[in-house]
Amino acid sequence: MTYESIEREIRIEASPEVVYQVISTPEHLREWWPDEAEVSPTPGAVGSVTFGDPSGPDAKIVPLTVVEADPPRRFAFRWVHDEGVPAGPGNSFLVTFELVPADGGTLLRFSETGFQEQGWEPDLVEATHLDHANGWDHFLPRLVAYAPRLVSRP
Repeated sequence: MTYESIEREIRIEASPEVVYQVISTPEHLREWWPDEAEVSPTPGAVGSVTFGDPSGPDAKIVPLTVVEADPPRRFAFRWVHDEGVPAGPGNSFLVTFELVPADGGTLLRFSETGFQEQGWEPDLVEATHLDHANGWDHFLPRLVAYAPRLVSRP
């Protein structure tokens, strides 16, 4: 295995417009992915996601940069695990959400790339790829469960 990318394709019972909000705005991101999010869905915007209690010493703050924001079709960002370092090509992972209307809902095509571009030893590339794959396998089903609840709100 080359550990080039992580790719998932999932069906969500909500329109692309709803799913786009869920993957691109802090108030919705916090419901299924990080514990805290600060980001504007605008190309070039710089923000962060935080895992763990933001006020605690063990919080992991991950910088991100929005690369593409094309509602309701596509949202992409780069994120880096070195705190305080802006996310850019060569030091970050590129996460892309592509939204396709499908039978009254949305087909979400997810990918994360950049594992080979870090300049890391093969063992670290493999371990990081596995860690991220396990993470997305945990969080993406939460997205699938959360988005339809927005549709049914009064």
